Amino acid sequence: MPELPDVTVYVEALRERIVGHVLSKVLIRGPFLLRSASPAVQTFEGKKVLEVRRLGKRIAIGFEGGLWLVLHLMIAGRLHWRAGAAPKNALAIFQFDSGTLWLTEAGTQHRAKIHTASGEQGLSALDVQGVEVLDASLKAFSAALTSANHTLKRALTDPHLFSGIGNAYSDEILHRAKLSPIAMTSKLTPEEIARLYEATREILTEWTDRLRADAAGKFPEKVTAFREGMAVHGRYGQPCPRCGAKVQRIRYASNETNYCPVCQTSGKLLADRALSRLLHEDWPRTLDELEELKKK
Repeated sequence: MPELPDVTVYVEALRERIVGHVLSKVLIRGPFLLRSASPAVQTFEGKKVLEVRRLGKRIAIGFEGGLWLVLHLMIAGRLHWRAGAAPKNALAIFQFDSGTLWLTEAGTQHRAKIHTASGEQGLSALDVQGVEVLDASLKAFSAALTSANHTLKRALTDPHLFSGIGNAYSDEILHRAKLSPIAMTSKLTPEEIARLYEATREILTEWTDRLRADAAGKFPEKVTAFREGMAVHGRYGQPCPRCGAKVQRIRYASNETNYCPVCQTSGKLLADRALSRLLHEDWPRTLDELEELKKK
């Protein structure tokens, strides 16, 4: 799922291409894509774009007359831009007088969403209003983090608590902070909270800068959750860049959490649900035990 760094670069690219330009035609081909009936998408045609904002992991495009078009790409949705016509696999097409924006979605789960809204109040109703960490003080960050007792992984990825953080960057943040993904927020020390706060700000800023540089003024086409240069996310079985230990994972549903057992969990392996069901009491607790199990 595109997260804060990816969405920020999308927003910047769109500002350059559509602000001040008129939307001449809208075509929604995906039957599950449009989630709002009012205002109707046809009312956006002929309207000029006034601004583009990031709204958590959403992209909000503001038009004349207080109209808003809000795109939530979810896991597999992606945006594309070109001067000519959109391809046949486009689920939504937005033809501007400056070029064509279109949306595609891989897979068959149909999670991407488009909402329409009217006025700031209508737009605000689509914003779950988690804390913007890059704008927040340590005090505000700490208050949101400890407002409920969750694991750190869940807390960081809860959009009601923190804006724009998902599965990929939460792994990177926790690795940078040297904290376990299953540590409970209620048990963190003030020093650990401060370390997490700094790590969150560092990771989001560093990756936004990096993705901006990679795009080099072009429209971002290689938006993915797995990036070269990430420390742990998507690097199961590969060496941790800090200590060299093999990156481990916790799998659940269609997601997984990646972590370094040496840097983050004091050498302990966290039970992977899929394997622990098979191994039960034989589940290895340390890296050494895991390596011995693999030899059998």
